[in-house]
Amino acid sequence: MKKKEKVVHPRKKVVRTLFILYLGLLLFLAPTLTFSAEGDKFVFLASTIGPIDAGIVAALEEAFEKETGIRVRHVGAGTGEALKISQQGNIDLVMVHARSLEEKFIQDGFGTKRLPLMYNDFVILGPTADPAGIKGLKTATGALKMIADKGVLFISRGDRSGTHVAEMELWEKTGIKPDGAWYKIYEKGNEGNAATLKFTDQKGAYTFMDRATFLSLQKNIKLVILVEKDEALLNFISLIPVNPAKFPKINYQDAMTFISWLTAPDKGQMIIRDFGKDKYGSPLFFPNSEEWQAAQKK
Repeated sequence: MKKKEKVVHPRKKVVRTLFILYLGLLLFLAPTLTFSAEGDKFVFLASTIGPIDAGIVAALEEAFEKETGIRVRHVGAGTGEALKISQQGNIDLVMVHARSLEEKFIQDGFGTKRLPLMYNDFVILGPTADPAGIKGLKTATGALKMIADKGVLFISRGDRSGTHVAEMELWEKTGIKPDGAWYKIYEKGNEGNAATLKFTDQKGAYTFMDRATFLSLQKNIKLVILVEKDEALLNFISLIPVNPAKFPKINYQDAMTFISWLTAPDKGQMIIRDFGKDKYGSPLFFPNSEEWQAAQKK
């Protein structure tokens, strides 16, 4: 008897094609890309690497699938690269954290709108000896000025990720263009915050990093938080649906269902509120959707 040929759903073909096209790129970006084993319904998400490394993206995807039956699969990249990948029309939704890049993505017609999801904050980390003397300073810009003035080694991701963009915006506020032997761009910065932080720890240098990454690695590194809780260090993470008018074949309907679930005060926002408390003693992220904010005012 002739073996029956297996029929592959078109959405799966798209994902497999994407995998081939982006394989070279994603190997350098240390992605976490997973494919649906069965069923036709899934949302394809391009996410900045930090929330993936922290584990919250997987936690949200799993809870959403359990409740709705809709699968979410993601590819991880720095914000700039995640937005670039999404411009090809095979991504349904992006999760990113660089407002200037997000606004341009929408302005250029690739995304529909910017939706607040959650936030955490950045910190400036360094060795306990603190050769630049920045410990306890109230402003991040003041700390960066001292590091530059003393020419102490500083490591940057340098990859146009959300973290790198936020760092460069702070340097711009200082009026200093970081350059010279003291300012090193990590050549593998596009592998993410965790990789950059581990490298900085090996060098005993300073860096600009999100708190979630530090908390997830603090037991394995010697670096400590030296400057924190400056309003300029807040790190806002947003959702942007890819524009169905530009890319009619994307799964816009299920992407919007996922967004509604993520932003609901009693669903995704509740998971965000509690994520990390049991392991680290404090949450890694804070809920920030418009629906959550409205519920807190009642």
